[in-house]
Amino acid sequence: MKINRSELFKTISYGGAALALAGYLRYAITGVLTGLDMGLLTGGGALLIVAIAFNLGGIGRFFARRSSRLGANTIVLVVAVLAILGAANVVAFRHDKRFDMTSGKLYSLSPQSEKIARDLPRDVQFLYFSNQADTALAELFGEYRVYSHRISFRRVDPVAHPDVAKQYNVRSMNELVAASGDRTLHLQGTGEEDITSALVQFSQNTVKTVCFVTGHGEESIDSTDSGGYSSVKAELTKENYKVQDVNLVRAGKVPDACTVVVDAGPRQALFPQETTMLENYLGGGGKAFMLVDAETNPGPHPLFGLGPLFDAWNIKVGDNIAIDASGVGRLFGTGPAVPLVHDYGDSPITQGFGESMSFFPLARTVNTADSSKTTPTEVDLLRTSAASFAVPKITGTTVSYDPKTDMKGPLTLGVTAEKQEGDKLARLAVFGNSAFATNRWVGLQRNGDLFYNTVSWLSQDQNLISIRPKSPTSRQVTMTTAQQRMLLWLSLAVLPGLVVLGGILIWWRRR
Repeated sequence: MKINRSELFKTISYGGAALALAGYLRYAITGVLTGLDMGLLTGGGALLIVAIAFNLGGIGRFFARRSSRLGANTIVLVVAVLAILGAANVVAFRHDKRFDMTSGKLYSLSPQSEKIARDLPRDVQFLYFSNQADTALAELFGEYRVYSHRISFRRVDPVAHPDVAKQYNVRSMNELVAASGDRTLHLQGTGEEDITSALVQFSQNTVKTVCFVTGHGEESIDSTDSGGYSSVKAELTKENYKVQDVNLVRAGKVPDACTVVVDAGPRQALFPQETTMLENYLGGGGKAFMLVDAETNPGPHPLFGLGPLFDAWNIKVGDNIAIDASGVGRLFGTGPAVPLVHDYGDSPITQGFGESMSFFPLARTVNTADSSKTTPTEVDLLRTSAASFAVPKITGTTVSYDPKTDMKGPLTLGVTAEKQEGDKLARLAVFGNSAFATNRWVGLQRNGDLFYNTVSWLSQDQNLISIRPKSPTSRQVTMTTAQQRMLLWLSLAVLPGLVVLGGILIWWRRR
């Protein structure tokens, strides 16, 4: 019996390839290179070498054929394409770039978080105590790691490592702890706001105090009612501020601990002595934020007794009420007495706002009194649209522009000012409204960012002036009954009717 040498070595090559493949698959599945795996790989490789060495002539004749050359070219092209794709994948893996296509950039860090992470002065370790992995949390820390190598994250199973849980005083499962040096913080949640708040606290060596003036009918910073400021207090606390009340009459002066003094919506006039205290505080390089509402029932003391303070700072607060006749507020369920602002002055406070909106219910105008003066340096921060105007008062249920008595828009609703007092820089912000920062309104569009950024600017915490972490935007469309009826007829009759009419016309022309 004559044995075909070419067929024999072809069979040997197939057997060698099968043995080598079997050895590789065993190793790939088990992850352990055993003696059997090594034997299969070695035996298969040896058979392949023998088959090639003793059949070089047949291999040469095979590649000499035209079909073989074409096949080889195809194989080379396939290998080249695979190599290019592999190289592109390696580059993409090493230089990861994500794109957030949502309008509110919900899946990207806010500019504030990016800035704080980038400027982090020390290493901060976050430990997530849980027996289950949290992929979303790990991805969130991956975003932070893009901006700072000082941030690290790891999950710790408190059951498997009770000593670590005891070291960090962990009391419950799924608890996130931040540690830097000998400082430890137990976070209230695992969201971006909580993480950024922890980074802020590790970034600062001192705690600054924001003092809210009381005693004149101002809303409480602890009130959770719609008109209270509990949301503002909670956010400022997250940003490592200490927030407290101060009664100037009892204190006898502005306490030295106050980094920023806020008087949010007094209902009764301050005593002249209190106004003098504020003037002296600013004269010593202090920082103050005055939120002065429109006086619907003005008493004997205009501007709530703060007139001398505003005059000294070249600020004119109007005795009027701003009206927005643009009608844009209807989309948000507001009326003309809630002026809309989307034009902002050039200031770090509003950097990045673009044409986003803020709302000021029952606001009054605030302007620079004499623009020719160079001291203090002032910025008209909040400007309404040209479709607005200011009236001395609102009577009845309707209001219209009267050129004889009313002020034509655009109107200015807020001014910031600063001037040098010795070796210190004094700063003052005056807004013609306090309701924009209450629990009801502070979460709407840019209202919250405007308040917090102003406090940060006053306290000279430039690192905190930015856009806060985002929440999903409501995309509801509010329509009147007439608009709903029109939409119904458009969808059920007009549009289908146009399609039918088009079909009839085409049929008629081709008939």
